[in-house]
This record gives sequence, structure tokens and C-alpha cells, in this order.
Amino acid sequence: MRIFVTGGAGFIGSAYVRHLLERTDDEITVFDALTYAGAWSNLDEVRHDPRLTLVQGSVADRAAVRQALPGHQAVVHLAAESHVDRSLLDADVFVRTNCDGTNVMCDIATQIGVDRFLHISTDEVYGSIEEGSFVETDGLQPRSPYSAAKAGADLIAMAYHETYELPVVITRSSNQFGPYQFPEKLIPFFVTTLLEGGKVPLYGDGLNVRDWLFVEDNCRGVQTVLNHGKVGEVYNIGAGNERTNREITDVILAALGKDESSVDYVEDRMGHDRRYSIATAKTEALGWAPSMTFEAAIEATIAWYVDHRAWWEPLRERVKNR
Repeated sequence: MRIFVTGGAGFIGSAYVRHLLERTDDEITVFDALTYAGAWSNLDEVRHDPRLTLVQGSVADRAAVRQALPGHQAVVHLAAESHVDRSLLDADVFVRTNCDGTNVMCDIATQIGVDRFLHISTDEVYGSIEEGSFVETDGLQPRSPYSAAKAGADLIAMAYHETYELPVVITRSSNQFGPYQFPEKLIPFFVTTLLEGGKVPLYGDGLNVRDWLFVEDNCRGVQTVLNHGKVGEVYNIGAGNERTNREITDVILAALGKDESSVDYVEDRMGHDRRYSIATAKTEALGWAPSMTFEAAIEATIAWYVDHRAWWEPLRERVKNR
């Protein structure tokens, strides 16, 4: 099968491409705009595989998509602006990439007649929940420009299924971490900041809760849904690793031999959701389950950043200059 992976040079996308090339016989085309968070170097481990083709282009560029997409049987649509803090400063780019880009991808995929269109989304579209966990049929209550743009993208993709019979399947994953994550996200930002001798900024009281999912487990979940998910359905992917930001901070401090003096308490950000939690029974019924404990995954992730300063140090300069 030939699979067209948008955003395949980013954190999750590159992990998914490596996963495919290591475990399947599929041919992969990576289509990526190479914005600040994407780089071909994220695919260095597999870049010379003859089954991999790299194409630079934006999902919002109709002509570029029309030229690159024909001949593929499946689309895995990961391309998105995804950082909440950035969306609070400039929502326009989030709407263009996440909504306009998804519309272009769905439209061209419908014209071509792909066999499968897997749209990758986030648990943040459900909004915050005090108790219990969201299931796939719950309503969407996004609370940031980022999550609103992703919710809009979900609805656009599903509308193409309902109206044009595009074979859409959607996954909604919880917070992910692992190697090659751009160092603006919480775990790599905190690890790299501490490795540089700085203080980590902890929002508010630090008690906001997220479910932390190792990126490789997400890739396995995405592949399970691509192969076995029912068209027109949504599937949650989470690990059941609910931790407060304070707990995550303490784990990283301990791993790097730091203490409370390395924490800087800052004012909470606008619209900061208190708790995310999703039920994953529907995805587990397809035969998927997380394979790594949180403790093993976070230890391996921190060790990766310790050993790969040459990868993240130039990216830290980009973060500082934005």
C-alpha cells in the first residue's frame, strides 16, 4: 500500500513514518511544509529507505496537494499547528493549516478516490472534564484557538464522509511525549531548560492534569485504527497515565538531579483546561493497548534528550527567538 503522510517530518509524524518503515512493507510519501517544528533530519534514521519519498508542501496549497497525492491508497493526515500557547498569540495560522488544510486534503482525496483517510486529532477537542472520561460520542467543547481549529478540522473531515462518502476515520490522542519532540512542549522544554541550567516555568498551581501517552504507543494505535477501524467512526487513544504538571515537573527534576530551586511559578495561561481524560475501550476492542509504562517511557525520553544535545540545541534558539 502507498500511504500519504502529511506532517510526516514533525514529532508524531516522523515517529509514525519510522514505525511504518520498520514494521510494514508499505511505501510512504511524507508531505510536509517544514515549518519551524518540522525537519527532514527527524527522518535521518530512515531517510535512505527506497520506500520513502519526501515532498515539501503545505496542506493548504491545493495545487501542491493535487500534484503529490494521486497514486496513494491511504492518507494519514497529521499536519497541524499544535501548540496552545502559540494559538493564543496568532490564531490565524491555526485556522489556515488545521481547517483550510484539512478541507483541501479531504477535497483532493475525494476527487482521487482514496481507500482510507485517517484524520489525526486530539483529546483537547472535548474540552476539560472534572470527573470521569470522555467517550467518542461526547460533544466537542474546545477552549483554545488550537483545539477549536482541530475540532473544526474533525467536523470538516466527517462532513466529507457524510456528504461525499470519503472513507474517513478519526483518532483523538492524549498528550504525547518521546524523542524528536520540538522543545516548546512541556516535557522536552523542561528537560532542555534544566540541562542548560535554567529554571522551568510552572503555570499556576501546577495541578492541571493530562494523560501522558508515549509516542510509539500512539503510532501503534494509529496503525491499528488505519487497518481495522470502522469508516465514519472516531477512536480515542490514551495511556491512562494521568499526571499533574507538578508531578511531571518533579519526575524531571529528580531524573536530572535538580530541586525546587529550579522551578519558577508563573501566572496561569488564559483558558488553561484543568483536566483531560478519555476512555479508550473502543480502540482497545480493535486489539490495541499501550505497551510501555509511564515510568519506563519518561526515563527513556529524558535519556534521549540528554544524549542528543546536538539535535535540540539549535531548536532551542528558535524557541528563544520567537
